[in-house]
Amino acid sequence: MGSLALLLGLLIFSFVVTSLSIVPFINLLYSLRFQRRRQVTRDVFGKLTPIFDRFHHHKVGVPVGGGLLVIVIVSVTFALLLPLLGWLGIDVTSVYTDIRTEVNILFFTFLSFGLLGLYDDIKKFFGFEQDGFFGLRLKHKLLLQIVLAGIVAGLMFANLGLSILHVPFLGATLELGWLFVPFAAFVIVSFANAVNITDGLDGLASGTLMISLFGLWFLSASILDVPLAIFIALWIGSLISFLYFNVYPARIFMGDVGALAFGATLAVVGLLLGKVLGLVIIGGLFVFEISSSLVQLLSKRFRGRRLLPAAPFHLTLQKIGWEEPKIVQRLWLVQIMLTLFGVWLALL
Repeated sequence: MGSLALLLGLLIFSFVVTSLSIVPFINLLYSLRFQRRRQVTRDVFGKLTPIFDRFHHHKVGVPVGGGLLVIVIVSVTFALLLPLLGWLGIDVTSVYTDIRTEVNILFFTFLSFGLLGLYDDIKKFFGFEQDGFFGLRLKHKLLLQIVLAGIVAGLMFANLGLSILHVPFLGATLELGWLFVPFAAFVIVSFANAVNITDGLDGLASGTLMISLFGLWFLSASILDVPLAIFIALWIGSLISFLYFNVYPARIFMGDVGALAFGATLAVVGLLLGKVLGLVIIGGLFVFEISSSLVQLLSKRFRGRRLLPAAPFHLTLQKIGWEEPKIVQRLWLVQIMLTLFGVWLALL
Protein backbone atom coordinates (compact mmCIF):
# COMPACT_ATOMS: atom_id res chain seq x y z
CA MET A 1 0.00 0.00 0.00
CA GLY A 2 2.89 2.34 0.78
CA SER A 3 4.47 1.68 -2.63
CA LEU A 4 1.17 2.38 -4.39
CA ALA A 5 0.76 5.64 -2.49
CA LEU A 6 4.30 6.63 -3.46
CA LEU A 7 3.72 5.90 -7.14
CA LEU A 8 0.42 7.80 -7.20
CA GLY A 9 2.10 10.71 -5.43
CA LEU A 10 4.86 10.80 -8.05
CA LEU A 11 2.27 10.72 -10.83
CA ILE A 12 0.48 13.70 -9.31
CA PHE A 13 3.79 15.51 -8.76
CA SER A 14 4.75 15.07 -12.42
CA PHE A 15 1.30 16.26 -13.49
CA VAL A 16 1.60 19.43 -11.40
CA VAL A 17 5.12 20.24 -12.63
CA THR A 18 4.09 19.82 -16.26
CA SER A 19 0.89 21.81 -15.74
CA LEU A 20 2.88 24.74 -14.33
CA SER A 21 5.34 24.60 -17.22
CA ILE A 22 3.26 23.91 -20.30
CA VAL A 23 1.63 27.33 -20.89
CA PRO A 24 4.99 29.19 -20.71
CA PHE A 25 6.42 26.45 -22.95
CA ILE A 26 3.64 26.98 -25.53
CA ASN A 27 4.36 30.71 -25.48
CA LEU A 28 8.06 29.96 -25.98
CA LEU A 29 7.28 27.81 -29.03
CA TYR A 30 5.23 30.66 -30.47
CA SER A 31 8.10 33.09 -29.93
CA LEU A 32 10.50 30.67 -31.63
CA ARG A 33 7.96 30.14 -34.44
CA PHE A 34 8.20 26.41 -33.86
CA GLN A 35 4.79 25.84 -35.40
CA ARG A 36 3.19 23.58 -37.98
CA ARG A 37 3.65 25.16 -41.40
CA ARG A 38 1.63 25.00 -44.56
CA GLN A 39 3.34 22.46 -46.76
CA VAL A 40 2.68 19.79 -49.36
CA THR A 41 3.36 16.36 -47.89
CA ARG A 42 4.55 13.26 -49.70
CA ASP A 43 4.65 9.57 -48.84
CA VAL A 44 7.80 7.45 -48.65
CA PHE A 45 7.74 7.00 -52.43
CA GLY A 46 7.66 10.75 -53.00
CA LYS A 47 4.01 10.87 -54.11
CA LEU A 48 1.65 13.61 -53.00
CA THR A 49 -0.81 12.93 -50.15
CA PRO A 50 -3.71 15.33 -50.86
CA ILE A 51 -6.08 13.56 -48.43
CA PHE A 52 -3.72 14.17 -45.51
CA ASP A 53 -3.21 17.81 -46.53
CA ARG A 54 -6.97 18.40 -46.87
CA PHE A 55 -7.73 17.20 -43.36
CA HIS A 56 -4.77 18.95 -41.71
CA HIS A 57 -4.66 22.37 -43.36
CA HIS A 58 -6.52 23.97 -40.44
CA LYS A 59 -3.79 22.87 -38.02
CA VAL A 60 -1.26 25.27 -39.53
CA GLY A 61 0.19 27.60 -36.90
CA VAL A 62 -0.23 25.30 -33.89
CA PRO A 63 3.02 24.94 -31.88
CA VAL A 64 4.88 21.65 -32.27
CA GLY A 65 7.25 20.05 -29.76
CA GLY A 66 5.23 19.27 -26.65
CA GLY A 67 7.00 15.94 -26.45
CA LEU A 68 10.22 17.79 -25.62
CA LEU A 69 8.69 19.25 -22.46
CA VAL A 70 7.49 15.82 -21.34
CA ILE A 71 10.92 14.28 -22.02
CA VAL A 72 12.73 16.98 -20.04
CA ILE A 73 10.39 16.90 -17.04
CA VAL A 74 10.25 13.10 -16.81
CA SER A 75 14.02 12.71 -17.28
CA VAL A 76 14.99 15.39 -14.75
CA THR A 77 12.52 14.29 -12.08
CA PHE A 78 13.40 10.63 -12.55
CA ALA A 79 17.14 11.39 -12.29
CA LEU A 80 16.59 13.36 -9.08
CA LEU A 81 14.00 11.19 -7.37
CA LEU A 82 15.46 7.72 -7.88
CA PRO A 83 18.65 8.26 -5.82
CA LEU A 84 16.66 10.33 -3.31
CA LEU A 85 14.48 7.31 -2.54
CA GLY A 86 17.56 5.29 -1.70
CA TRP A 87 18.85 8.00 0.62
CA LEU A 88 15.47 8.05 2.38
CA GLY A 89 15.77 4.34 3.05
CA ILE A 90 13.08 3.26 0.56
CA ASP A 91 13.91 -0.13 -0.94
CA VAL A 92 14.36 0.25 -4.69
CA THR A 93 13.82 -3.28 -5.98
CA SER A 94 13.94 -4.58 -9.52
CA VAL A 95 13.73 -7.85 -11.41
CA TYR A 96 17.28 -7.09 -12.54
CA THR A 97 20.36 -7.14 -10.33
CA ASP A 98 21.95 -4.43 -12.47
CA ILE A 99 19.51 -1.61 -11.78
CA ARG A 100 21.92 0.99 -13.14
CA THR A 101 21.88 -0.60 -16.60
CA GLU A 102 18.08 -0.82 -16.57
CA VAL A 103 17.86 2.90 -15.76
CA ASN A 104 20.50 3.79 -18.35
CA ILE A 105 18.59 1.88 -21.03
CA LEU A 106 15.45 3.88 -20.25
CA PHE A 107 17.36 7.17 -20.33
CA PHE A 108 19.26 6.33 -23.51
CA THR A 109 16.12 5.32 -25.41
CA PHE A 110 14.04 8.26 -24.20
CA LEU A 111 16.72 10.86 -24.96
CA SER A 112 18.35 9.47 -28.13
CA PHE A 113 15.11 8.89 -30.01
CA GLY A 114 13.89 12.23 -28.73
CA LEU A 115 16.92 13.98 -30.19
CA LEU A 116 16.42 12.21 -33.52
CA GLY A 117 12.79 13.34 -33.55
CA LEU A 118 13.80 16.88 -32.59
CA TYR A 119 16.14 16.98 -35.57
CA ASP A 120 13.23 15.99 -37.82
CA ASP A 121 10.99 18.68 -36.32
CA ILE A 122 13.69 21.33 -36.75
CA LYS A 123 14.19 20.33 -40.37
CA LYS A 124 10.49 20.45 -41.19
CA PHE A 125 9.44 23.54 -39.31
CA PHE A 126 12.44 25.77 -39.91
CA GLY A 127 12.66 24.93 -43.60
CA PHE A 128 16.28 23.81 -43.84
CA GLU A 129 17.49 22.86 -47.29
CA GLN A 130 17.26 19.23 -48.32
CA ASP A 131 20.99 18.65 -48.48
CA GLY A 132 23.94 18.27 -46.14
CA PHE A 133 23.22 17.18 -42.56
CA PHE A 134 19.72 18.60 -42.55
CA GLY A 135 18.95 16.74 -45.75
CA LEU A 136 18.89 13.22 -44.29
CA ARG A 137 16.34 11.16 -46.20
CA LEU A 138 13.90 8.62 -44.84
CA LYS A 139 16.32 5.74 -45.35
CA HIS A 140 19.04 7.59 -43.42
CA LYS A 141 16.70 8.37 -40.51
CA LEU A 142 15.55 4.74 -40.50
CA LEU A 143 19.17 3.62 -40.41
CA LEU A 144 19.83 5.88 -37.40
CA GLN A 145 16.80 4.40 -35.65
CA ILE A 146 18.10 0.89 -36.31
CA VAL A 147 21.52 1.81 -34.92
CA LEU A 148 20.03 3.31 -31.75
CA ALA A 149 17.65 0.39 -31.32
CA GLY A 150 20.54 -2.04 -31.87
CA ILE A 151 22.52 -0.37 -29.08
CA VAL A 152 19.56 -0.65 -26.70
CA ALA A 153 18.88 -4.26 -27.66
CA GLY A 154 22.57 -5.10 -27.26
CA LEU A 155 22.61 -3.65 -23.75
CA MET A 156 19.53 -5.64 -22.79
CA PHE A 157 21.08 -8.84 -24.12
CA ALA A 158 24.67 -8.39 -22.90
CA ASN A 159 24.16 -6.57 -19.58
CA LEU A 160 20.71 -7.69 -18.45
CA GLY A 161 20.77 -11.18 -19.92
CA LEU A 162 17.50 -10.78 -21.82
CA SER A 163 17.18 -13.44 -24.50
CA ILE A 164 13.82 -15.17 -24.06
CA LEU A 165 10.33 -14.76 -25.46
CA HIS A 166 7.39 -15.81 -23.30
CA VAL A 167 4.45 -17.36 -25.17
CA PRO A 168 1.10 -16.99 -23.32
CA PHE A 169 -1.49 -19.80 -23.31
CA LEU A 170 1.19 -22.36 -24.17
CA GLY A 171 3.17 -21.53 -21.06
CA ALA A 172 6.29 -21.85 -23.20
CA THR A 173 9.47 -19.80 -23.22
CA LEU A 174 11.53 -19.48 -26.37
CA GLU A 175 15.30 -19.01 -25.98
CA LEU A 176 16.32 -16.63 -28.76
CA GLY A 177 19.98 -16.30 -27.84
CA TRP A 178 21.76 -13.60 -29.85
CA LEU A 179 18.73 -13.39 -32.16
CA PHE A 180 17.10 -11.43 -29.34
CA VAL A 181 19.14 -8.38 -30.45
CA PRO A 182 17.70 -8.01 -33.99
CA PHE A 183 14.27 -9.05 -32.71
CA ALA A 184 14.26 -6.39 -29.98
CA ALA A 185 15.65 -3.76 -32.37
CA PHE A 186 12.82 -4.52 -34.80
CA VAL A 187 10.22 -4.12 -32.03
CA ILE A 188 11.72 -0.79 -30.92
CA VAL A 189 11.94 0.70 -34.42
CA SER A 190 8.44 -0.54 -35.27
CA PHE A 191 6.82 1.06 -32.24
CA ALA A 192 8.77 4.32 -32.68
CA ASN A 193 7.33 4.71 -36.17
CA ALA A 194 3.92 3.35 -35.21
CA VAL A 195 3.38 6.08 -32.59
CA ASN A 196 4.68 8.66 -35.07
CA ILE A 197 2.15 7.53 -37.70
CA THR A 198 -0.70 7.46 -35.17
CA ASP A 199 0.05 11.05 -34.12
CA GLY A 200 -2.23 12.52 -36.78
CA LEU A 201 -5.34 13.61 -34.89
CA ASP A 202 -5.68 15.83 -31.83
CA GLY A 203 -5.22 13.67 -28.74
CA LEU A 204 -5.11 10.35 -30.59
CA ALA A 205 -1.50 9.26 -30.02
CA SER A 206 -1.12 10.88 -26.59
CA GLY A 207 -4.41 9.48 -25.28
CA THR A 208 -3.75 6.02 -26.67
CA LEU A 209 -0.25 6.09 -25.22
CA MET A 210 -1.55 7.11 -21.80
CA ILE A 211 -3.97 4.16 -21.78
CA SER A 212 -1.21 1.75 -22.83
CA LEU A 213 1.12 3.07 -20.14
CA PHE A 214 -1.46 2.45 -17.42
CA GLY A 215 -1.43 -1.22 -18.44
CA LEU A 216 2.36 -1.45 -18.40
CA TRP A 217 2.43 0.47 -15.11
CA PHE A 218 0.22 -2.18 -13.53
CA LEU A 219 2.53 -4.93 -14.81
CA SER A 220 5.70 -3.22 -13.55
CA ALA A 221 4.18 -2.61 -10.12
CA SER A 222 2.95 -6.21 -9.91
CA ILE A 223 6.52 -7.55 -10.26
CA LEU A 224 7.94 -4.88 -7.90
CA ASP A 225 10.19 -3.31 -10.53
CA VAL A 226 10.40 0.03 -8.70
CA PRO A 227 12.59 2.00 -11.18
CA LEU A 228 10.33 1.05 -14.07
CA ALA A 229 7.15 1.78 -12.11
CA ILE A 230 8.48 5.19 -11.03
CA PHE A 231 9.51 6.09 -14.58
CA ILE A 232 6.09 5.16 -15.96
CA ALA A 233 4.29 7.02 -13.14
CA LEU A 234 6.20 10.22 -13.92
CA TRP A 235 5.59 9.69 -17.64
CA ILE A 236 1.83 9.22 -17.20
CA GLY A 237 1.50 12.27 -14.96
CA SER A 238 3.28 14.51 -17.44
CA LEU A 239 1.38 13.01 -20.35
CA ILE A 240 -2.01 13.69 -18.74
CA SER A 241 -1.13 17.38 -18.43
CA PHE A 242 0.04 17.47 -22.05
CA LEU A 243 -3.12 15.70 -23.20
CA TYR A 244 -5.26 18.47 -21.66
CA PHE A 245 -3.77 20.87 -24.22
CA ASN A 246 -3.54 18.29 -27.01
CA VAL A 247 -7.22 17.27 -27.24
CA TYR A 248 -9.38 18.81 -29.95
CA PRO A 249 -8.82 21.58 -30.84
CA ALA A 250 -5.17 21.13 -29.94
CA ARG A 251 -3.13 24.02 -28.58
CA ILE A 252 0.11 22.07 -28.92
CA PHE A 253 1.30 19.00 -30.82
CA MET A 254 3.63 16.26 -29.67
CA GLY A 255 5.97 16.48 -32.66
CA ASP A 256 8.40 13.83 -33.83
CA VAL A 257 10.52 14.59 -30.76
CA GLY A 258 7.79 13.06 -28.63
CA ALA A 259 6.39 10.45 -31.01
CA LEU A 260 9.71 8.71 -31.73
CA ALA A 261 10.89 8.86 -28.11
CA PHE A 262 7.58 7.68 -26.67
CA GLY A 263 7.12 4.86 -29.18
CA ALA A 264 10.63 3.51 -28.76
CA THR A 265 10.47 3.74 -24.96
CA LEU A 266 7.06 2.07 -24.90
CA ALA A 267 8.63 -0.88 -26.72
CA VAL A 268 11.62 -0.94 -24.37
CA VAL A 269 9.33 -1.02 -21.32
CA GLY A 270 7.53 -4.03 -22.80
CA LEU A 271 10.84 -5.74 -23.52
CA LEU A 272 12.17 -5.06 -20.01
CA LEU A 273 9.00 -6.54 -18.56
CA GLY A 274 9.48 -9.62 -20.72
CA LYS A 275 5.95 -9.18 -22.09
CA VAL A 276 6.52 -8.63 -25.82
CA LEU A 277 3.39 -10.42 -27.00
CA GLY A 278 1.38 -8.59 -24.35
CA LEU A 279 2.96 -5.35 -25.60
CA VAL A 280 1.69 -6.04 -29.12
CA ILE A 281 -1.87 -6.15 -27.75
CA ILE A 282 -1.44 -3.31 -25.24
CA GLY A 283 -0.07 -1.18 -28.06
CA GLY A 284 -2.53 -2.74 -30.49
CA LEU A 285 -3.88 0.48 -31.93
CA PHE A 286 -0.36 1.62 -32.83
CA VAL A 287 0.29 -1.76 -34.45
CA PHE A 288 -2.92 -1.50 -36.47
CA GLU A 289 -2.19 2.05 -37.60
CA ILE A 290 1.30 1.28 -38.90
CA SER A 291 0.07 -1.96 -40.47
CA SER A 292 -2.64 -0.09 -42.39
CA SER A 293 -0.01 2.35 -43.70
CA LEU A 294 2.33 -0.49 -44.69
CA VAL A 295 -0.41 -2.40 -46.50
CA GLN A 296 -1.44 0.77 -48.33
CA LEU A 297 2.12 1.54 -49.42
CA LEU A 298 2.73 -2.00 -50.62
CA SER A 299 -0.55 -2.00 -52.53
CA LYS A 300 0.28 1.28 -54.24
CA ARG A 301 3.79 0.04 -54.99
CA PHE A 302 2.98 -3.39 -56.42
CA ARG A 303 -0.67 -3.13 -57.49
CA GLY A 304 -0.64 0.50 -58.60
CA ARG A 305 -3.76 1.40 -56.59
CA ARG A 306 -4.93 1.93 -53.04
CA LEU A 307 -6.30 -0.88 -50.92
CA LEU A 308 -7.85 1.53 -48.39
CA PRO A 309 -9.54 4.88 -49.07
CA ALA A 310 -6.69 6.50 -47.10
CA ALA A 311 -3.94 5.50 -44.70
CA PRO A 312 -3.26 5.30 -41.83
CA PHE A 313 -6.66 4.01 -40.76
CA HIS A 314 -7.73 7.17 -38.91
CA LEU A 315 -7.56 9.03 -42.24
CA THR A 316 -9.96 6.48 -43.74
CA LEU A 317 -12.43 7.28 -40.97
CA GLN A 318 -12.03 10.99 -41.70
CA LYS A 319 -12.56 10.45 -45.42
CA ILE A 320 -15.83 8.56 -44.90
CA GLY A 321 -17.15 11.48 -42.85
CA TRP A 322 -16.36 10.84 -39.19
CA GLU A 323 -15.57 13.96 -37.18
CA GLU A 324 -12.12 14.14 -35.59
CA PRO A 325 -13.27 14.07 -31.92
CA LYS A 326 -15.55 11.11 -32.66
CA ILE A 327 -12.68 9.14 -34.19
CA VAL A 328 -10.34 9.87 -31.28
CA GLN A 329 -12.85 9.08 -28.53
CA ARG A 330 -13.93 5.80 -30.09
CA LEU A 331 -10.37 4.69 -30.73
CA TRP A 332 -9.59 5.47 -27.08
CA LEU A 333 -12.36 3.04 -26.13
CA VAL A 334 -10.88 0.42 -28.45
CA GLN A 335 -7.49 0.99 -26.84
CA ILE A 336 -8.92 0.57 -23.32
CA MET A 337 -10.19 -2.88 -24.22
CA LEU A 338 -6.95 -3.80 -25.99
CA THR A 339 -4.96 -2.75 -22.92
CA LEU A 340 -7.15 -4.79 -20.59
CA PHE A 341 -6.84 -7.81 -22.86
CA GLY A 342 -3.07 -7.31 -23.21
CA VAL A 343 -2.56 -7.10 -19.45
CA TRP A 344 -4.65 -10.23 -18.95
CA LEU A 345 -2.59 -11.99 -21.62
CA ALA A 346 0.67 -10.86 -20.03
CA LEU A 347 -0.39 -12.28 -16.67
CA LEU A 348 -0.99 -15.77 -18.05
